[in-house]
Amino acid sequence: MQIREKQIYEVTLAGSVGNLLLLVFKFVAGVLGHSSAMIADAVHSLSDFLTDLVVLAFVHISSKPQDESHDYGHGKFETIASFLIGLALLGAAAGIIGSGCVKLVGWWRGAVLTTPGMLALWAALLSILVKEALYRYTVRRGRALQSQAMVANAWHHRSDALSSIGAALGIGGAILLGPRWAMLDPLASVVVGLMLVKVAAELLRNSMGELTEESLPADTERVITDLIQTVPDVCQPHNLRTRRIGDHIAIEVHVRMDGQLPLQHAHSRATDIEYLLKQHFGPKTHVTIHMEPLKE
Repeated sequence: MQIREKQIYEVTLAGSVGNLLLLVFKFVAGVLGHSSAMIADAVHSLSDFLTDLVVLAFVHISSKPQDESHDYGHGKFETIASFLIGLALLGAAAGIIGSGCVKLVGWWRGAVLTTPGMLALWAALLSILVKEALYRYTVRRGRALQSQAMVANAWHHRSDALSSIGAALGIGGAILLGPRWAMLDPLASVVVGLMLVKVAAELLRNSMGELTEESLPADTERVITDLIQTVPDVCQPHNLRTRRIGDHIAIEVHVRMDGQLPLQHAHSRATDIEYLLKQHFGPKTHVTIHMEPLKE
């Protein structure tokens, strides 16, 4: 197992253990504490746990080197993992919103809602602390390892912390203000669900951009052209094409050189460009350079 893959496994396993313990505690607290917001929060933790498993499976695949069937490696599998995480989060959000709306409609029609207990509130507060800690740890390691799937999974931890904040406000309000305000519990679950929709939409947009070969940001492409122009005898970089492949990028570019340069010299300059780009963007960067003579 490669060092990067091993580190991703270790971070993700730590998160999955935390998610497993939390989801069990939340379900118990939600049922015993009569809190729909806490049960919804437990469902969110369950989705976190399932997406941890997705990350573990797809990172193993994406770490494989290029082969006859995948000339650019298997990095896109990590992007697929990010996409699936976004879908899971969106599904969890839809379930939370739907459940909360059903209870609010029942309350509006005169149904009596049960006031949640203190156990549910303590579970929400504990979840906030644990999930925020997991978010900070996972996002820091994900960025260091340049793993989109890990960063996406980190936001799943952060969204669960936000979910628990909403649940804590709803549960705490219902407890402090009395039975007449028991509707704050399902209302909190709806608000939490809407926050999760926003996070899921952002994850889906980013992963879809990569899967549809979206170019790198304009400022990154400017860095590429600036680096190329620092190489002697090379000028006028054009027809630049860029894309992301999992944790690395691919760059294709045309450059111009003096047409009288010996082929070996021109090839040496192209090698210099490749080395410079890989030094800046990482050794796994795919670089393709097309050389053209200067136009007179």
